[in-house]
Amino acid sequence: MKEKRIAKIAEELELKPQQVLATAALLDEGATVPFVARYRKEATDSLDEVAIATIRDRLHQLRELDKRREAILKSLHEREVLTDELKDKILAAETLTILEDIYLPYRPKRRTRATVAREQGLEPLALKLFAQEQTTDPPGEAKAFVEPEKGVQTIEDALAGARDIIAEWVNEDQVARAKMRAFYAEKGIFQTRVVPGKETEGNKYRDYFDWQEPVSKAPSHRILAMRRGEKEGVLTLRVHPPEAEALNLLETLFVKEDGAAAQQVIIAVQDSYKRLLSQAMETEIRKATKERADAEAIRVFADNLRQLLLAPPLGRKNVLAIDPGLRTGCKVVCLDRQGKLLNTDTIYPFTSEKSKLESVAILGRLCERYQVEAIAVGNGTGGRETEALVRGMDLPGNIPVVMVNESGASVYSASKVAREEFPDLDVSVRGAVSIGRRLVDPLAELVKIDPKSIGVGQYQHDVDQQALKSTLDDVVSSCVNGVGVEVNTASEQLLTYVSGLGPQLAKSIIKYRNEHGPFLSREDLKAVPRLGPKAFEQAAGFLRIRDGRNPLDATAVHPESYQVVEAMASDLGCSIMELLSDEELRHRIDLSKYVTETAGIPTLTDILAELAKPGRDPRQRFEVFTFSGEVQKIDDLRPGMRLPGIITNVTAFGAFVDVGVHQDGLVHVSQLADRFVKDPSDVVKAQQQVTVTVLEVDLERKRISLSMKTNPAKSAKGVKEEPRRERKSKVKRTKQGRGPEPFNNPFADALKK
Repeated sequence: MKEKRIAKIAEELELKPQQVLATAALLDEGATVPFVARYRKEATDSLDEVAIATIRDRLHQLRELDKRREAILKSLHEREVLTDELKDKILAAETLTILEDIYLPYRPKRRTRATVAREQGLEPLALKLFAQEQTTDPPGEAKAFVEPEKGVQTIEDALAGARDIIAEWVNEDQVARAKMRAFYAEKGIFQTRVVPGKETEGNKYRDYFDWQEPVSKAPSHRILAMRRGEKEGVLTLRVHPPEAEALNLLETLFVKEDGAAAQQVIIAVQDSYKRLLSQAMETEIRKATKERADAEAIRVFADNLRQLLLAPPLGRKNVLAIDPGLRTGCKVVCLDRQGKLLNTDTIYPFTSEKSKLESVAILGRLCERYQVEAIAVGNGTGGRETEALVRGMDLPGNIPVVMVNESGASVYSASKVAREEFPDLDVSVRGAVSIGRRLVDPLAELVKIDPKSIGVGQYQHDVDQQALKSTLDDVVSSCVNGVGVEVNTASEQLLTYVSGLGPQLAKSIIKYRNEHGPFLSREDLKAVPRLGPKAFEQAAGFLRIRDGRNPLDATAVHPESYQVVEAMASDLGCSIMELLSDEELRHRIDLSKYVTETAGIPTLTDILAELAKPGRDPRQRFEVFTFSGEVQKIDDLRPGMRLPGIITNVTAFGAFVDVGVHQDGLVHVSQLADRFVKDPSDVVKAQQQVTVTVLEVDLERKRISLSMKTNPAKSAKGVKEEPRRERKSKVKRTKQGRGPEPFNNPFADALKK
């Protein structure tokens, strides 16, 4: 069975069987996706994280399929209905849908109309009618089955019972169900109507009060919007293809002649579709389109989260951070270069002129006393006013002032993590600390917050929560391990995401560090209780020790490869430090001399690249961003204004941009570029700095329509988020960097855009 799984996955992903087999073996041994991608390239032939994660997930799906297959075989065997032919069909089933279709006629079911008809002895009549011989006289045949004591009072009762049996056969026919699935995927129509009396309450869904759209064209966000409207009791949602075409498809399959018996079959087929098959297919298409919509929404969320986590860090600086407030005052904190809280204060710059002068004086003294190198201002209420106040000061040393997106800071402030670190501080002060630390290192701070609270998702509460969590955990893990973690300063939450660790080992590392002082080498990690050889192997390469005993401990070179680097240095007659600092020495290295069974050219190439930039942060360089000084609130916006902004969220229908007015504006997908754009993530990313033109401002609904086109039409009107029909694109969508299409989806091929 394992060999079949490996071969199937290799075929689906267009990989070599050996790549899949090696990956599966490493994962089964407890290796993590980041570890396999970074340090086992020889085994997998350099598969990346996306491919490895896909193999992992597909293996899980196929194992679950095999479990279901075994359960079905056991059930059929116990009920003594398992034949060799049936067993072969079950063993050959490649998807859960096909497997369940095969099992459907044998599945224990509740008492149905067909069950009653069989108990009445009408199955022979059904077989006779289903044969559709032209000489068959249905009433004449049915007369022999009239038995009042069995509940068959009349000839029509007998024919109706026989038709019920035929209807069930049609419903359970494997070929018919397969064809009907394809038909629903191709010709199905979403139809929504407003529930009478819900027009006012459900005003936000007014675009869907009388809406229809092909299943094959509906994008993720509209599917989830329609379903949410239905869940909230505002909309009714149905999915149906043209009924006449559906019936014609089934009649083509089951009606073979023109006689009276065939007419009985036609009636049974029509009943089967309306009473049984259409309901089953609607349930399946709803499930399939939900899975498709979930996969797309989760992908969008994951892409946004990755960009947010990998936002450029300011780096280790003394920071003064401000959580703005107009009436309640601004909470001010000072942090040292390690993020340690040094001072807290509250200023009231917006209550009076006197208070404003006092606030400026306090900020000036704090900057001088704590040698502040940067000032972080939260972008919440009062943020722009506070930013203007600080920029108006005579700051020493040209200190940069940076607006920081504080989404999720309040969630952190009230969390158990924040309470444990700052038990005596007010939540708003904790929020200021989070704002400051987020500027210094977004990744280290954001891992403390549930990703769903960061504000970069799309219908995240409507999608499969287990799938969402799994994907987001993968993203966080990928980012943390891709950047690397300084073990002597990392928080417990950051260490938790390091390959091979997890919550318990993260706690153990923190406890050991607190009791014994900073780690001086990676080898010291082996002394941490419960951190065994396997965990060390998985984690060591992603943990950094700055200024440790061994300079390689500050790099991404894995300890298992230290001997290789030592051999390189020895052959060149230099120290490791000289090898790290001297480019000319590194150019003299012949990698082929150091190839072993475990370290091939891919690993050696990575080692050489790391020696050239030891421990370098892979994130982009930090650039100070400044909003336009002429706008601070939505009322200041005018159509035609060109403003700098930061992309805060990318969705399937466009991108949201912060232009510094406490309300993000929408750049609809049609306004993202001078060319046609099908997928917004092809042209914009979260945290990207852009220039936008204001198209329209709706003060009543607090909506801002923006454009990124070079010359947006002066007459352009704001576009709606939902719904909007899409044009067909001639640009083939790339899968690079994105997960695979959902597996085991019976509608998957037909539903692909």
